[in-house]
Amino acid sequence: MRTENFITLTAPLRAVGGGRVWSLMISLFGDLAQEQGTAIDGPVLSAMMTLLEVKPEAARVALHRLRNDGWVSSDKVGRISRHSLTEKGRAESAAATPRIYSTPDDGSGGWQLVLLETAEDQTVARMGHLGFTPLAPRLFVGPADAVSPPGALSLPGTTAPDWLRAQLHAEPLVTAYANLARTLKKLAADLPESDTMTPLQIAVLRGLIVHNWRRLVLKNPPLPLILTDPDGPARQSHLMVADLLARFPRPSLRDLTT
Repeated sequence: MRTENFITLTAPLRAVGGGRVWSLMISLFGDLAQEQGTAIDGPVLSAMMTLLEVKPEAARVALHRLRNDGWVSSDKVGRISRHSLTEKGRAESAAATPRIYSTPDDGSGGWQLVLLETAEDQTVARMGHLGFTPLAPRLFVGPADAVSPPGALSLPGTTAPDWLRAQLHAEPLVTAYANLARTLKKLAADLPESDTMTPLQIAVLRGLIVHNWRRLVLKNPPLPLILTDPDGPARQSHLMVADLLARFPRPSLRDLTT
């Protein structure tokens, strides 16, 4: 595909994901170079930034921030800089990978309602790490197989009323999912077959998809399908992300340098 056509085609996806270049770089590294010993060559990263219409100065600032924050390290092989995730960067990426690349839930999992004795300032964060979503200050819902804290009252979930589903989804996040679902639907219809795109274009496309999905799906613990709207934008976004990533398989780093 011609470069200008690719840039035009992916413009809506770049717009919906916001302009934080350092965050977009994390998505690119996490998708392409998460394994220990892998790295992205400087010329390859620059070429990807060009396809993303990121100015060289903005890319340098973002890379500098990631190095300062301990996410990325850089070294030189001859005259070429090579950039790789640090141990911290790989660990953070690996922790997020199951959520980002999970296949859509088939709805077979159950859910539970958990009541705590007390609630403190960090209760929501601690419960989130365990896989629970807040419903009220001491009341949480989560997957049936999530382990509730010691001393908590856990009740198996049955039928989920509509008001419960609505209360579990904040309106700004629903709107964000709707924007992403709409953008991905049009993109899926407009994209050509993968064999008409270069490996570099596919790498950038995947990075954009992962970036947009990552910034939403990691905001909250996963909810069992029964507690979501199966026809809602979050579910539709997940289905389209999974389909597009399968349709455009990850290229090897070696192919990006040829």
